[in-house]
Amino acid sequence: MPGHRARPPAPPAFDTFDADDDELVTGEAVGLDLRPASFVPRLAGVAIDYATYVAVLVGLLLLLSLAAQRDLVDRSTGAALSVAIVVFSLVVIPTAVETVTQGRSLGKLAVGARVVRLDGGAITFRHAFTRALVGLLEIVATTGGVAVLVGLLNSRSRRLGDLLAGTYALNERPPKEGRVVYEVPEALRGWARTADVARLPDSLARRLSSFLQQAPRMVPASRMRVAAGLAAEATRFVSPLPATDPETFVVAVSALRRDRESRALAGEAAVLARLAPALEGLPAGFPRR
Repeated sequence: MPGHRARPPAPPAFDTFDADDDELVTGEAVGLDLRPASFVPRLAGVAIDYATYVAVLVGLLLLLSLAAQRDLVDRSTGAALSVAIVVFSLVVIPTAVETVTQGRSLGKLAVGARVVRLDGGAITFRHAFTRALVGLLEIVATTGGVAVLVGLLNSRSRRLGDLLAGTYALNERPPKEGRVVYEVPEALRGWARTADVARLPDSLARRLSSFLQQAPRMVPASRMRVAAGLAAEATRFVSPLPATDPETFVVAVSALRRDRESRALAGEAAVLARLAPALEGLPAGFPRR
């Protein structure tokens, strides 16, 4: 139609994905890599903890027995103190230790674990007290039988106390893995020669890189959802926009920005190396001191 200007093609739309998964995603749209401790380290940590608590219990009971033998306490007082010692050793001490250290007891330090809330936050007195109180039943009264059975029946090796308190043991010693290095996909090499990604903010570029490092360990639905959100943010700073899926777009933008910044830094270093004699040298005849 005369006088009517054609509209430019619309940029590719990156829709978000909704998925019912258990992954914890921050407000920065990056999934947190929270690894629950496996069953065997958890079992070893609990064994170390309760061996320590029982040692304290036995020591205090021996002191009470010595006091009773010397007639320092009568029978009724000794019975009351025995109950108090049991409660102190198996409830008060575990609660105090986990509350003060925010989930790091002696056994958990030994195996590299820490008790956290289901959202990854630090536990409070309520969580520690619930775990210690239930521990009397599932660990002390049944010699760990209930804790082992319940831990084997769920994916995070949570014992009964964890289920009631809303906690689980986090592995703070994840395996060391090499950094994943991405390249611009072959299909977008032509686009990369003319694309402008210089306006991409440093904070967003770091989030793109962080997502790509964690992407291989994310479930597909969650990976697509996070990639779509990041791609939608990055489209405002990239021109022209390629016709591709969100995850490939994130890979291409992140790799292209990294390569260009690497070349720029290498060029700057070469210029400084050529100027080093003039910048660091002394004028002719100037005495060296």
